[in-house]
Amino acid sequence: MAEVTQRSWTDVEVGTPTGKKPVPEGLWLRCPGCGAILFRRSLENNQRVCPECGHHFRLSAEERVQLLVDPGSFVAIDESMQSEDPLQFVDLKSYSDRLKATRAKTGKNEAVQCGTGFIKGRKVVLAIMDFTFLGGSMGSVVGEKIARAVEAASSEDLPLIVVSASGGARMMESGFSLMQMAKTSAALARFDEMGGLYISVLTDPTTGGVTASFAMLGDVILAEPKALIGFAGPRVIQQTIRQDLPDGFQRSEFLLSCGFVDRVVDRRDLRSEISSLIDYAGK
Repeated sequence: MAEVTQRSWTDVEVGTPTGKKPVPEGLWLRCPGCGAILFRRSLENNQRVCPECGHHFRLSAEERVQLLVDPGSFVAIDESMQSEDPLQFVDLKSYSDRLKATRAKTGKNEAVQCGTGFIKGRKVVLAIMDFTFLGGSMGSVVGEKIARAVEAASSEDLPLIVVSASGGARMMESGFSLMQMAKTSAALARFDEMGGLYISVLTDPTTGGVTASFAMLGDVILAEPKALIGFAGPRVIQQTIRQDLPDGFQRSEFLLSCGFVDRVVDRRDLRSEISSLIDYAGK
């Protein structure tokens, strides 16, 4: 999302001949899909979907909860869990400092928010990833929270909804992050054996180790329009195989045509789609 901050927009003057005042910054933004200039409030009223081209702007976990569950029904679980720095990892700065800065900037403890809630009156367990926290990367805490969400759905015999938005495994935790792929997949295997319903929702982007584990293990896999979904990025693949890739490669619609996702669903229809699937499954 590229906000319009150029002087020509932020310093537009309005008012009467006797009193002019500047338009506040942040009221307008440019759609990265079609380039249209959009009024922020109108975009938010449209669930952050561009009314001109249908581009789906990225959402934080809080925004996703507000749009997906019935008002006031969400109850967070394991909210206080935080990552540590077991490897004392340092690149441009230490992982510990990076975590502190990200927590201060976002006001969140981790890159996933879990809890229970109701979707059109159907009680579910939710795990919603947040790309604003270190690119939604999956570290030890993210894997543990998702595994616990699966266990909560198992113990209460509730449908499980996981909304993915991630750059993949968190490199600062190395092998500890990669272990979460096995942990979450094993938890979902047990959930499947007991007959649980797991609906996976893929949003832009869903990549790396998240795609290679729980994101693609749903009984039903839904995707938002034009979401980037894959393991390695398209540039890496193109450089490796040295061939031109098809148009729309690794986007939702391409994966639908190849049978990797079950349905591409507009965000504005997602609540109805999920509730219908729960009813169909008899949960």
